Amino acid sequence: MGDSRVLARLEHVGIVVDDLAAAKAFFTELGLESEGEMTVEGRVVDLITGLEGVRSDIAMMRTPDGHGCLELIRYRTPVGPAGDPAAPANTPGLRHILFEVADIDDVLGRLKPHGAELVGEVAQYEDSYRLCYLRGPAGIIVELAEKIG
Repeated sequence: MGDSRVLARLEHVGIVVDDLAAAKAFFTELGLESEGEMTVEGRVVDLITGLEGVRSDIAMMRTPDGHGCLELIRYRTPVGPAGDPAAPANTPGLRHILFEVADIDDVLGRLKPHGAELVGEVAQYEDSYRLCYLRGPAGIIVELAEKIG
């Protein structure tokens, strides 16, 4: 039957912010180290997030031990509404936690009976990952990543 563990590891926690520079400064002061910044947009990003016309700036911040990472995200488009439990992926606050899994379809099947619903679609990013967002307890968005290739 194989290994009964569902998760391979916790990759990062994503936090949507209004002011990326201020958020970076805060977490740098706390002791996290910058791993770089980038802008993301395009079809795959739209599919994963369940939004259209996404353009966002991302700053990756790693804990000093190298094991924990925050993805700080500032959405340029589309603009998100004020927070609520059914908030979309671009609302400020803690929006998603990513877990790497061995089989994304298996995990989705296991989580559906517990109320999990896809936010967008499962999408493939280049030849490296299959990704999706799903809404979990209390409206928390969990991102699943299955390494491929």
